Amino acid sequence: MPSNPAPAEAPAQPDLTPDATGPLRSVLYMPASNARAMEKARTLDCDAVALDLEDAVAPGMKEEARAALVREAQAGGFGHRRLIGRINALSTPWGANDIAALAAAPLDALLAPKVDTAQDIAALSAAMDAAGYASTVALWVMIETPRAVLALERIAAMAADTRLAGFVLGLNDLAKDTGIAQLPGRAAFLPVLVQALLAARANGLILLDGVCNAIDDPARLEGECAQARELGMEGKTLIHPSQIAVANRVFAPDETELAEAQAIVAAFADPANAGKGALRVNGKMAELLHRDMAVKLIKQAEAIGAR
Repeated sequence: MPSNPAPAEAPAQPDLTPDATGPLRSVLYMPASNARAMEKARTLDCDAVALDLEDAVAPGMKEEARAALVREAQAGGFGHRRLIGRINALSTPWGANDIAALAAAPLDALLAPKVDTAQDIAALSAAMDAAGYASTVALWVMIETPRAVLALERIAAMAADTRLAGFVLGLNDLAKDTGIAQLPGRAAFLPVLVQALLAARANGLILLDGVCNAIDDPARLEGECAQARELGMEGKTLIHPSQIAVANRVFAPDETELAEAQAIVAAFADPANAGKGALRVNGKMAELLHRDMAVKLIKQAEAIGAR
C-alpha cells in the first residue's frame, strides 16, 4: 500500500522587515544649475530628489550644471532623501559626458530620458559599467516616446541582464509627440499607464507617475496621485515643493488601511488558523494573497515611519 503523503506545511509567514531603500512617494525634480534649489532640496520633506541636467538646464549651462551636481552630491547633507541624477539623452552632445562625470557622485540611481528600445537600455547600462559606477547605482529610464510605449515589454525585460530598475513616466513629452491631450482624469493616457504598470511589475521594476503641471491646482494633483496609487505605482514625480505634502499623504497608507492590513496578518498568524488558506476577517474574505498584500502595506507604513 502506498504511504500517505505528508501533510502540506502551512505557508511561511512573510518577513515584516521594512524595505531598507525607503519609500518613493514624492520625487522632486530640482535643476542642478540652481545652487539655491540644490540647497533647498536638503530641507524638503520629499522621499527623493532628482537633480536634473536635462529639461531644467539650458544648453549653455549643461557643463556647469554637471559639475555642480557632482559637487553637491559629494557634499552630502541630503539625509533620508534618495539622490537621482537625470542626465541628457545619449543622442545629445552631453549624454555620454554626463554618464562619465556622474560616476563620481554618490547617487542611488541614474535617470535617462528619451529611451526608445531595449538596445538603448543595454547601451546605457554598459556605459555605466564602463564609467565605474558602484553596483548599487540603479538605472531608471523615462517612458516618454511613442516608440518606448510600443516597446515597453522588451524594454522592461532588460532588467534581467542590466542595471535597469525603474520606469518614470514622462507624459509631457508623450503628449507633445502624440497629440494626446492632458486633460483632468487623464482618460486618454490610461492605456499607457496600465501597460507601463504591467511591464514594470512583470519584471520587478518600480514605476513612478509623471509630473502634474498644474502647480496652483492641488485638487488636480491629488486626483492624479490617487489615480496613480490606485494603479499600483510607488509615487509621483513633482516639479514644485508645494506638491510634496499631497503626494506624501496620498501614497501613504491611512489609519483604516493599516488597521485592516494588521488584522489580516494577525489572523493568519494565529495558531488556530494554521494551514488555512482563506479566513473571514472583519466580515471580509481574506486569502493568502490578501495577507501578502497586507504585509506589503505594513512594510510601506513602517518604511515611511522609519524615514
